[in-house]
Amino acid sequence: MTDMRRTLLWVVFSMSLFLIYDAWNKHNGQPSFFSPVPAKVATPPASAGLPKSAVTTGSTLGATLGAAPVATPGAPFVVAEQTTITTDLVKATLSSVGGTLTRLQLLQYPDHVAQEWYEPVLELFGRKAAPAAPKDVLLLDEAPDRLYVAESGLIPTMGGSGLPNHHTAMTLVPGDRTLTAGQSTLQVKFESPVVGGVKLVKTYTFRRGDYVIDVKNEVVNESGAAVSPRLYLQLVRDGVPPPGESSVYSTFTGPAIDDGSKFQKVDFKSIEKRAATDKPDHTIQSDSGWVAMVQHYFTSAWLIDKLDGTKLPREYFTGKSDMTNPSTGQTARVYSVGMLVPLGQIAPGAAKAFDAKLFVGPQEEAKLAKLAPRLELVKDYGIFKILAEPLFWLLTQIHKILGNWGWSIVGLVVLLKIAFYWLNAKAYGSMAKMKAISPKITEMRERLKDKPQEIQKEMMRIYREEKINPLGGCLPIFVQMPFFISLYWVLLSTVEMRGAPWLGWISDLSAKDPYFILPILMTLTSLLQTWLNPTPPDPVQAKMMWFMPLIFSVMFFVFPSGLVLYWLTNNILSIAQQYVINKRLGVLGK
Repeated sequence: MTDMRRTLLWVVFSMSLFLIYDAWNKHNGQPSFFSPVPAKVATPPASAGLPKSAVTTGSTLGATLGAAPVATPGAPFVVAEQTTITTDLVKATLSSVGGTLTRLQLLQYPDHVAQEWYEPVLELFGRKAAPAAPKDVLLLDEAPDRLYVAESGLIPTMGGSGLPNHHTAMTLVPGDRTLTAGQSTLQVKFESPVVGGVKLVKTYTFRRGDYVIDVKNEVVNESGAAVSPRLYLQLVRDGVPPPGESSVYSTFTGPAIDDGSKFQKVDFKSIEKRAATDKPDHTIQSDSGWVAMVQHYFTSAWLIDKLDGTKLPREYFTGKSDMTNPSTGQTARVYSVGMLVPLGQIAPGAAKAFDAKLFVGPQEEAKLAKLAPRLELVKDYGIFKILAEPLFWLLTQIHKILGNWGWSIVGLVVLLKIAFYWLNAKAYGSMAKMKAISPKITEMRERLKDKPQEIQKEMMRIYREEKINPLGGCLPIFVQMPFFISLYWVLLSTVEMRGAPWLGWISDLSAKDPYFILPILMTLTSLLQTWLNPTPPDPVQAKMMWFMPLIFSVMFFVFPSGLVLYWLTNNILSIAQQYVINKRLGVLGK
């Protein structure tokens, strides 16, 4: 069993080295083994061009709409007027081209400011570096090196580009731009010119204390014939990882679709494959659901309600577009996800309004669940979701009592260790017995070093005589692993950890420890655990058992401090239990 444990450790060690190598490649701009090469983004100026001819199937709609304003040879460029809206939670920018939401800052979520490695050392000696200017998380943005916007517009039922859309120059209606004290709502209205006999009036409503923006699209038929337009709502972004993403651990970035019964994540790689075969791997048609663009901690989503109390049919689409910046000639690849909604027939001189909701904000699980069915699933728990959800619920209950997320992490680990106390006692008891007979096995291996078959028989005899179960030290630990891996994902994906302080120098549980105190303590406790474990008879393996904690600790120096606190607490409690068992069995220090 000792050999089996060492083999497993070697496998984990090798995989970790490979993942570190892959993360180093990604950090230095090289392609990852697990994802496509991210395309550079170059956002062209807004143009007066219209979407390409739209077809009737959602499978190709994402590509035919056009992901962003695309330069059309010979077409005049429209200078977009930018309007900034400020509420208590967000600072948003709306463009006059299409009335598109092109920028959104989250005022309650400060961005992580990169700190040089030497700054904490300077602070220890009373010399503090000049503080960097505080920044808020910038979720949506339209810049030369980044694109992430929310668009909407109209297309005819049978396809074409003869209606107002996200390329159309619109007029801003005068009004307030800042949500003042005592004001609960703020409206911003854009009106398009008449295109194809139709005028589009788009109204954004921002609310105090709310990350949901109401978007009303009013279609006015000023032609002499009935029209039957379709409304599209889409989210567009480049394939580049969000700023500040870790190169050590991976989180999902990309579209998500919920068709009312099934939630699907659609990564950029699958969109690339589908574009080549024209066979989407997601739902195309439904009468309920939503679309979203997901990244670590934050998301954006288009949500629509029932129309006149009835479910509304819609088509889902994803797509990719290549854009060319006319000033630089640089080509960019961007991806889109959206919904297409038929508005029905509108008589001449009549108007029809359609209300949608645009959520742009943090992945606060309880609030997302209230907005739309299964919207909370955008919070990525990995493959252990069935365990992670109750663990998160328990973590929030502990937080209600303690009022501090750091101490809540400690409390949750303590509860888990109590729940698995007897399993751990069995494992540590078996390991202590293995430690007690280690000198006997070492002597036997040396005596029979040229007879491997006799070594195995003698080991089994020793196990029988000492009443040791070779699997006793591993199985209890394997049973617990899914729970602790689930807790790892809970802490990694919980946005409430951003900016949450714990104790003294830890002012943000989602950022790395600025003084590396927690990682150093975790490394020391890991080495202490190695000392308490049985010593391998092979000298090379014995050295590796001491070397591996040092290798693993390298990753923890850049992990969020909340994750390191979790592992450190688990180490300390494990050491305490293992120490007591080793002392009781008289094998301490052997």
